[in-house]
Amino acid sequence: MNKCVYGQPDEDTLKWFLRDRKLDAEEAAHKLTNMLKWRQDFQADSITWDMVAKEAGTGKAYLHEHKDVNGQPVIVIRSSLHKTGEFSLDDSKRLCILILEKALKQLPEGQDTVLGVFDLRGFKQKNGDLGFAGFLRDIFFTYYPKRLGQVLFMDAPWIFQPSWNLFKPLLGKYAGLVAFVSREQLRDNYFTPETVPDDFKHD
Repeated sequence: MNKCVYGQPDEDTLKWFLRDRKLDAEEAAHKLTNMLKWRQDFQADSITWDMVAKEAGTGKAYLHEHKDVNGQPVIVIRSSLHKTGEFSLDDSKRLCILILEKALKQLPEGQDTVLGVFDLRGFKQKNGDLGFAGFLRDIFFTYYPKRLGQVLFMDAPWIFQPSWNLFKPLLGKYAGLVAFVSREQLRDNYFTPETVPDDFKHD
């Protein structure tokens, strides 16, 4: 890749985007340039925890202290604590970036992906944020491609279905990464009794 006006990626990032584009150098360079431009425009490298402390303090999203049974870092999103408009969309994006990059730094050798768990207990219409959902699509499929191993929607209530029906077509083939699970299935299939998040230990 020729020198980019938006910055020069490290060797591992170059290789990752080549893999994502199945070694098509032209497509990889295009996607990588878009990612670097986004990082520069959004000032992603300048984000600090102090900038998102208030929103992080709600507990709506966090990196779990233990990995799942496959060795993936686990990001938990407690959807009922996200209220559309309570914080600016840009601040929510910053929190997302910090948690994701923290997770990626904890990838064990031989593991490339993270697990996303959406705790949908208590989900109501006010928690459905299509603006932020669109950003999640971009973050995982454009800016951090193939870093999301799977998304689990846990204990989804019926009221969540209309929001999912609106968002699912935007994911295309990546909708296949999504699985609807119960707490029991989450505990039994993705964690050990010692590593399951405290929120999910009891029905």
